[in-house]
Amino acid sequence: MSDIEFIGMIQGQKVSEIHPARGPAIDRDYVRAFAQAHEQAGFDRVLVPHHSTGPDATLTVAYAASVTERIHFMLAHRPGFVAPTLAARQFASLDQFSGGRLAVHYISGGSDDEQKRDGDWLDHDQRYARTDEYLDVLRKVWTADKPFDHEGAHYRFKDAFSEVKPVQSQGGKPHVPVYFGGASEAAIPVAGRHADVYALWGESLDQVRELTARVRAEAARHGRSVRFSVSFRPVLADTEDKAWERADAILAETRRLRVVQGFGRGGPQQSEGARRLLAAADKGTRLDKRLWTAVAQEIGGRSNSTALVGTPDQVADALLDYHELGVTTFLIRGFDPLEDATDYGRALIPRTRELVAQRLAVRRKAA
Repeated sequence: MSDIEFIGMIQGQKVSEIHPARGPAIDRDYVRAFAQAHEQAGFDRVLVPHHSTGPDATLTVAYAASVTERIHFMLAHRPGFVAPTLAARQFASLDQFSGGRLAVHYISGGSDDEQKRDGDWLDHDQRYARTDEYLDVLRKVWTADKPFDHEGAHYRFKDAFSEVKPVQSQGGKPHVPVYFGGASEAAIPVAGRHADVYALWGESLDQVRELTARVRAEAARHGRSVRFSVSFRPVLADTEDKAWERADAILAETRRLRVVQGFGRGGPQQSEGARRLLAAADKGTRLDKRLWTAVAQEIGGRSNSTALVGTPDQVADALLDYHELGVTTFLIRGFDPLEDATDYGRALIPRTRELVAQRLAVRRKAA
């Protein structure tokens, strides 16, 4: 595992807070260009998100993997709509066909309304309890060398088994890496038991320090260690003043489009992560060195919507502060999605890798 990992995000068409969706939900040429741009820019992995009205993320990963060679993928997946026995075989198959390039980000769901679109009527805490059992079953299917029975609160199987196992392994056992998000009291115990990488949205340094400490303590109870990921929307320019001018323009266009589309500011629904972003925004639109919360505040804290604003060197320096807290993965995506991915590859990604390598070399020398 590298000392630092960069994850991007690809979608089925060009869309963001400042780019309204146009045309069909799937633009195959755009997906191909988007995935290849991330590979060329030096990203380690790309997230393919899930939404109850959007394209199937599993099939999107399969297509993107077929038009790339090296880049890895993070499939967003909501437990509860596919039986875990079937999901385990799907993920193992996709890991095989992609050459061991798959990870899965398990999202239990922070919106009752969103879940109900696909027929899920469990409440917030019940969804996390289901995810806990779901991940137990997945691991059993991946690692079992003979059929097994399972009877739990949410799932019941007889003679469950999979002939296909993941390419990747952990501790010598078949295993597709588990990324996990959720900051509520119901989520943290599940993270401690299952997460290989625990993912936070772009919170302040104090918030990240507090939350990662809680997750570490929970994981330690199970004799485990966890890596951490934080998500940002870097806004870059050649000078700091130009970067803030660009940020102001992004906020103005976000507000304009929300008025045109008839959207209100909204709220965090059942998402503790969204509430935490709004709590950060309540302390100001500019926090720490570079953290900008204005868009998160505008859209109700939903999704990874906080930014780091500045030159590539300045933003890389800000990322280093999070790395000091133990964050080794950064999910970065732009408001101009494809163009920003390419831009990040020019300076931000290599500069951050360079700074991390320098700091680690100094520490090794001092030791």
